[in-house]
Amino acid sequence: MNWNDAAFKTTVLAGWLALASPSCLSQQSSPGGFNVIAYYAGRPTMVDSFPVEKLTHIIFSFCHLRGDSLAVTNGRDSLTIQRLVALKQRNPHLKVMLSLGGWGGCRSCSGVFSTGKGRRSVARSAARLNRYFKTDGIDMDWEYPVIEGYPGHPRDQRDRRDFTLVIRQLRRKLGRNNEISFAAGGFAAYIDSSVNWKKVMPLVDRVNLMSYDLGPDGISSHHTPLYSSAREPESVDQGVTLLEAAGVAPGKIAIGAAFYTRMYEVTDTANNGLYSPARVHPGLSDRYFDDTVTVANGFVRYWDSVAHAPYAFNVARRLLATYDDSLSIAQKTAYAITRHLNGIMFWQLADDRFENGLLEVIDRTRRDLESESIR
Repeated sequence: MNWNDAAFKTTVLAGWLALASPSCLSQQSSPGGFNVIAYYAGRPTMVDSFPVEKLTHIIFSFCHLRGDSLAVTNGRDSLTIQRLVALKQRNPHLKVMLSLGGWGGCRSCSGVFSTGKGRRSVARSAARLNRYFKTDGIDMDWEYPVIEGYPGHPRDQRDRRDFTLVIRQLRRKLGRNNEISFAAGGFAAYIDSSVNWKKVMPLVDRVNLMSYDLGPDGISSHHTPLYSSAREPESVDQGVTLLEAAGVAPGKIAIGAAFYTRMYEVTDTANNGLYSPARVHPGLSDRYFDDTVTVANGFVRYWDSVAHAPYAFNVARRLLATYDDSLSIAQKTAYAITRHLNGIMFWQLADDRFENGLLEVIDRTRRDLESESIR
């Protein structure tokens, strides 16, 4: 489905405008009122090819701990950060942030953050890096405090307390002129156990809700559905609802979108491959999607009208593809606007197409909804 198709655009806008009052949309039309946030883990020179004028934030992924200090560990990463900062010549309003951790990148976080000395050292080193690279703040991506995350990474019940304390140190060292955000698991166990929301949220600018890679282990499912279903309670909407119930202001929540496909090899072809025992296959960047998940390659595409999620199934190979497309991205963007959220973020920019990609869909949806609200 193509956003430039008039019928498609009309269908998306009509459905979402029915949910929103004019005052709801007009509040988001001021500059900086709605954030579009990209994580970036691509090559240094690749970033120049994307329409970065459509972003408000780009987050370098990832810095890591070296001992008890935040570090950029190689020349390529330094060059990437410099190229990201140079994008401000094209987009003077762009905020560039440094992220700590990532999946598999926070083995020592629990131990380092457990001591006052470690927390102070991390905060001082983060402030030094931020000044050196002339970036605009720090994003924390610890996967996960308290609960099981990357296999084998240490965790402790005190992580919840220590996460608050390290964020407090970061705020002291970075001051109020720099931003602090953190990536949060989009599932109930994280939201219930990993963060003291009432203490952390006053210290940060936003929480980036990782509402992707959802669903039960070992079962094929939508990995980034907008809404919950009877078979899959985890969704974007459930994550937002749980955060709001925990006292998080909507204006500090950025929902997550996936610029990549998850693939499952299923054992049962019923229900077009959904909710079957399965093993995960390597993922797929969206820029390769139209050359891979095709009718010629045996895939049939479907739309789940309850979850508001696309998927595709190859019955002969027993392969299920679950992903975001133009329609689901447009609906997520509209959801974030109509719910007065902070914005939408995505993993990651290097998975998008250089032209007419999913970032373009986010931008066009935002602009079209704003245009409709002032008519």
